[in-house]
Amino acid sequence: MNGQFQIALHILTLLSRANDELLSSDYIAGSININPALARKEISNLRNHGLISSKEGKNGGYSLSKPSGQISLADIYQAVKTQPVLGSAKNMPNPDCPVGKQINKNIDLIYADLDKTLLEKLGNMSLADFSKQFD
Repeated sequence: MNGQFQIALHILTLLSRANDELLSSDYIAGSININPALARKEISNLRNHGLISSKEGKNGGYSLSKPSGQISLADIYQAVKTQPVLGSAKNMPNPDCPVGKQINKNIDLIYADLDKTLLEKLGNMSLADFSKQFD
């Protein structure tokens, strides 16, 4: 998995600690130390998943779309997950090989189990719980 979860969690933690103040993408990008365009891309994805609200205009910015206690880390993970946590091979194994013809099916079972375990663990912590570490 790439760094999207970490970036998303950073963004949402900033917003949870903003005390209803709207934060700009430049401020968010500066905190993460990334290009503002990349921050806006991640913000857009989180907004599309219903985790962030935005206000346009001079006094605009971003805020959480719901209380941080109602956002689990599993919600954040699911918003950014694009591939299995351990990645995936791009090649197709040889279907004539006894291992090759079954490897993907068996790896998929491992990945499903890992995802279930990870979502259970992340589902037990809210964004509010995570944000308390920064008090």
